[in-house]
Amino acid sequence: MNLRTLLVSALAIALGACASNPPREGPAPQASAPMAAAPSAYPVQCHACGHVVRIDVVAGDRRTDGSGAVIGGVVGGVLGNQVGQGDGKTAATAAGVVAGAVVGNEVQKSANAAPTYDIRVQMDDGRKLILNQRQLGGIVVGSYVDVYDNRVHLAR
Repeated sequence: MNLRTLLVSALAIALGACASNPPREGPAPQASAPMAAAPSAYPVQCHACGHVVRIDVVAGDRRTDGSGAVIGGVVGGVLGNQVGQGDGKTAATAAGVVAGAVVGNEVQKSANAAPTYDIRVQMDDGRKLILNQRQLGGIVVGSYVDVYDNRVHLAR
């Protein structure tokens, strides 16, 4: 690998690492927010089980942290380096870095645009939890669920 290609790749990585997002407006999303526990009117069957009382859809945002652009730039630079000779090879490498960075950033935006779900669970012991996850996996309001690994799962 020649010095010019190495410098272009290093520059692409450095620029991509400098990317930052503006601060998010509004309240920060919470993965799990326990609410005040109410005394249970019935015996506790399972300390990690409860009923889903509400599900809210949370719109995804299209923000990125720059990692998609960095990875795309590196891949684009490597692919661009495979084309041409001499100055043409250098130009192809630079174009590959730029195009790869743009494509990588768009891929990351698309991945972040998917909605998530705030699942509110009334636990058997009286606690109330809100957990956010990307997929419901068949969970609907009224489902009896287990909560483990900071995720809601249908109880079996």
